[in-house]
Amino acid sequence: MTGKIFKNAFIIGAAVLLLCALLFFGVQYAGAKENAYSGLRREAVFASNGVMLNGSEYLESLSGLQQDYRITWIAPDGEVLFDSVYGEEVTNQKDFPEVAEAFEEGEGQVIRKSGDGGDQTMYYALLCDDGTVLRLSRPLSAVRYAIIAVSPLVWIFILVLIISGVLAFRSAKQLIKPINSLQLDDPDANATYPELAPLVERIRDQKLTIQEQMDELNRKQREFAALTENMSEGFVLTDRSGVVLSSNSGAERMIPGCEIGADLVSGGETAVSEPVKAALEGKRTDRVFTSGDQSRQLIVNPVISRGKVSGAVILVMDVTEREQRERLRREFSANVSHELKTPLTSISGFAELMMQELVTPDKVKEFSGDIYRESQRLIALVSDIIKLSKLDEQDDMPAFESVDLFKVASGAVESLLPFAESKNVSITVKGESCRVKGVAQFIDEIVFNLCDNAVKYNREGGSVEVEVSPTEGGTVLKVSDTGIGIPYEHQSRVFERFYRVNKSHSKEVAGTGLGLSIVKHAAQFHKADISLTSEPGKGTVISLVFPR
Repeated sequence: MTGKIFKNAFIIGAAVLLLCALLFFGVQYAGAKENAYSGLRREAVFASNGVMLNGSEYLESLSGLQQDYRITWIAPDGEVLFDSVYGEEVTNQKDFPEVAEAFEEGEGQVIRKSGDGGDQTMYYALLCDDGTVLRLSRPLSAVRYAIIAVSPLVWIFILVLIISGVLAFRSAKQLIKPINSLQLDDPDANATYPELAPLVERIRDQKLTIQEQMDELNRKQREFAALTENMSEGFVLTDRSGVVLSSNSGAERMIPGCEIGADLVSGGETAVSEPVKAALEGKRTDRVFTSGDQSRQLIVNPVISRGKVSGAVILVMDVTEREQRERLRREFSANVSHELKTPLTSISGFAELMMQELVTPDKVKEFSGDIYRESQRLIALVSDIIKLSKLDEQDDMPAFESVDLFKVASGAVESLLPFAESKNVSITVKGESCRVKGVAQFIDEIVFNLCDNAVKYNREGGSVEVEVSPTEGGTVLKVSDTGIGIPYEHQSRVFERFYRVNKSHSKEVAGTGLGLSIVKHAAQFHKADISLTSEPGKGTVISLVFPR
C-alpha cells in the first residue's frame, strides 16, 4: 500500500511539475517570438529611414552587420531592388503574403518556410514613404536558441522532481504508519489521526461480531462433542477424499484406524472403505460386518452440499448381541423343531400301530409306557420353553420376596436323593440359612437344575456338594460335582439353549437341554453373577452370587 500511495503521489507531483514546465516554456517561447517581431519592427523602421536618405548604399552598409538578418528592398511592382543575401537575382516578391499585406495595410508579418532552404523563418515587411517595401527576416531557430538559453532551468525541474519523489515517499510512509500500527486485538488502544476513526470503529464492531460468532461456534462444537462422545454408537465424518475430519471414541473403538486424518478409502478396512467409496459416489450403504468376534452395523450416507457430494457421514453400531440373539433364535427354532419332532414321531408311531391293532396284547402295556414317557418328555420340554419365554419377556412377573436359599437347596437335594442313589452318586448340602430377595419359583428352578445336571453328568460313585454361604457381596450358592467335566472350548456356550457338549452321551441322559439356559436367565433376572470352572474328568463347579 505504501508503494501505491507513493506512486500516485509521485505521478501527481510529476504531472503538475510537467504542466508547469510546459506552461513556463510556452510563455517563454511566446515572449521570445513577440520580442523577435518587435526587434524586426524597430529595425525595419530604422532601415526605412536610412533607405529614404541614402538608398541602397545604406542597406549595403547594414548587410555586413546583421549576420542572422536578411534585408530585402522590394519595388512597388514586386521586383527586388536589394537583397542582403541574394542580391537582385531574387524573383518577384509581390505575391508573398507579408509583402502583399504590407502593400495593402502598411505592414505585414508571417512565419513560413523560406523558399530555398525550407527552414521556418519569421518575416516582417514595412511600407516605405516612397511606395517600396522593406522586408526583414530572421530564422525561427534564433527564437529557439533564446529558449535554450534558459536550459539550466531544466536541471532545476529535475531537482524539484527528485525532491518531490523523496517527499512523496516519506509522506506515504507517514500516512501508512498509523494503519500498520493498528492493534486489532485492542482497537481502542490505537492513537491515530481522526480520519482513521471510522476504520477503527469498524474494526471494533467486526471484532465483537467475530468474537460472538466464535463463542457460538465453540458452544456448538462443545455440544456436538458432548453429544458424540456420549453416544454408544460410533460417528465419523469424512471429506470428499475419504479423510476423517471428525470421529468420536465409539468409532475409534469399533473401527480400527479411523482417527482424525486417517484415509478410510485407501487405508481403511475393506468392510469400511467400500461403503465410504460408494457414499462419495452418492450411494447410501447399510451393512453388517464382523471384526473379530464382534458384529458391527455400518450405515454410510453421502453429505450433499450445493448439489455435490462433499463428504460422507458414518454411523457404526455394536450389534453383536443382536446378531448373537438372532443366531440363538435360529438355533433355538431348529433345536425346538428337532426336540419336538423326535417324541412326537415316537408317539405317532406307537399310536398308529395300536390304532391298526398291529400290536399284540402283551405289547400294549409296553407301548403305552413308551407313549407316556415321550409325552412327559414333551411336557417337560414345553414347560422349560414356557419358563424361558417368561424370563425373556418378564411380563406379569411375581413380586420379589425374601427367600431362604439354604432351605431351598435342602429341598432340592432331598427331592433328588432317589435319583442320585439310582446313579450311585452321593449328594449333600452344607452352609447356613441365608435369605435373598427374589422369586421363590425361579430360585427353586436354579438350584434344582444345577443339582440335577450335577447328578446326571456325574460318574458312578461320584459326589455332588451344594453349599450356601454369606459373603461381603451377597449370598453364594455353589454346586460342585466330581463328574465328567466340560472341555474349555465349550464352557462359554453351555448356558446356550439346547447346547450339548457331547451329543452322543446326551442321548443316554434324559433332559431337555434347557436347564442351564434357565439357570442363566433366572440369574440375570435376579442380577446374580454366575461363574463356571471345570476340568474334563475332574468335575465342575458352578457358583452364583446373589446381591444383598
